Amino acid sequence: MNTTPAKVTSPGHACLAELETINDELVFAGRTISELAERAGQTPFYAYDRQAMTRRVKMLRDALPSYVHLHFAMKANPHPEVVRHFATLVDGLDVASAGELEVARSSGMAAEKISFAGPGKRIEELRAAVAAGVVINVESDLELERINQQGIELGIEPKVALRVNPDFELKTSGMKMGGGPKQFGIDAERIPDVLRRLAELKLQFYGFHVFSGSQNLKADAICEAQAKTVELAIRLGEHAPSPIRILNIGGGFGIPYFPGERFLDVAPIARNLERLQPVISDAMPDAEVVIELGRYLVGPTGIYVCKVLDRKISRGETFLVTDGGLHHHLAASGNFGQFIRKNYPVVVGNHVRNTDGTRASVVGPLCTPLDLLADKMELGHASVGDFIVVLQSGAYGYTASPHLFLSQPESVEICL
Repeated sequence: MNTTPAKVTSPGHACLAELETINDELVFAGRTISELAERAGQTPFYAYDRQAMTRRVKMLRDALPSYVHLHFAMKANPHPEVVRHFATLVDGLDVASAGELEVARSSGMAAEKISFAGPGKRIEELRAAVAAGVVINVESDLELERINQQGIELGIEPKVALRVNPDFELKTSGMKMGGGPKQFGIDAERIPDVLRRLAELKLQFYGFHVFSGSQNLKADAICEAQAKTVELAIRLGEHAPSPIRILNIGGGFGIPYFPGERFLDVAPIARNLERLQPVISDAMPDAEVVIELGRYLVGPTGIYVCKVLDRKISRGETFLVTDGGLHHHLAASGNFGQFIRKNYPVVVGNHVRNTDGTRASVVGPLCTPLDLLADKMELGHASVGDFIVVLQSGAYGYTASPHLFLSQPESVEICL
C-alpha cells in the first residue's frame, strides 16, 4: 500500500504530525476511513488497531527495566477483543467491576494475575472475585470483613492486597486519585491497624496497591511519586503479616490530547525505576512490581469516526453537524474531566490536508450546546457526507459515554 505522510493539520496537536493518507484520505490500521466505514457497516463507529497495541507494549517493555510487570487497566477499554489481545501482551489485567471481571476471565489471563479494585464492590461482586481466585484490592475495613466472610462461606482463603490512599499526590496529574481525603483506598496512616486485623482473618495477604493519579505528561512528577510509593510500601511492609508479593505502584502515564501537549518521555522514568530496583529487592525480595496502565497503552490505538449530515453558517461561523457526538464520545466533547474545554485532535478523514485554512466547529445531533466535538478548528473545507475523525480515542470512549442520551442510535466498535 502506497501511503504518504500527511502534514500537521492542527498546529500543536503532537499526534497529528505523522498521519498517513492515500489520496488525502486517512489510513488507519492499514485501511482507509471509507474502507473502515464499510467494515463497520455504519457511522458513527470506533476502530481499534491490534498491531498498534502490540507496538505500544513492545515500546514500553523495551524502555523499562525487565523486573517491572505491566498490567492493563481494563476500565480504559473493556472491549472483549481488545482485552483478549492485551492478555497476550501484558503480565496481568486490572478490573473495576464484575462485568470487567467476566471479560478478564474469558481472556485467557490466569486468575492470580487479575486484580479487582473499586471503592464500592457489591457483596455479589466480592463473592465472584473470591470464587474466581483473583487478587482483591481492599478499599475499607468493612470490605475486608466482607471478603473474609465470603471466603468462609465458600471454603476459600481469599487473596487480598490493600489499596493505600497515600499521604502524597501525583503532581500535575490530570486526575488526582491519592493524597488528602479520597473515596479510594485506605488512608496510609491507618494501614498498620488494618494489617493487624488482616492477620487475624483467613486471608492471603499479597501486598499493596498505590494509585496516586492518572494522565500525567511530566516524567519528573511520575518519578517522584514512584519513589515515594516505594518508600511508603517499605514502611508499611514492616507491619505486614507476611512478605509482600505484589507492589502495584499505579500508572499515571499520560498521552497528548490537546494543543501544546507533548509525548511523555519514558526514559527518565526507566532510569528512576533502575535506581529503585536494589532498594525494592533489599526490602521486598519477593515482591512483583506492577505498573498499571490503561490510557497510555490503548488510547493512541483507537479512533472515533462520524459523518457530516449538514454544513451551516451562523453569523459568519461554520458548523459541521454530524451523526455522532457527546453521547458516543463524552471525553472529546470536554464533559469528561476537563475544567476548561480544549479540542481533541480532529481531522476530516477523507480530506486530511488543510488546504484553505477554513475554521469550523464540529457539533453533534443532540439538542444541547454541550454536543461539541471540535470548537473553531482549522479543518479545511468539509461537506455533507465527509468523515470526521477524532484521534486518541482508544481509551475512555465508547463505555465512558451516555449512549442512551436522547435515544439516538448507538455507535459500534470494530477491532482490526
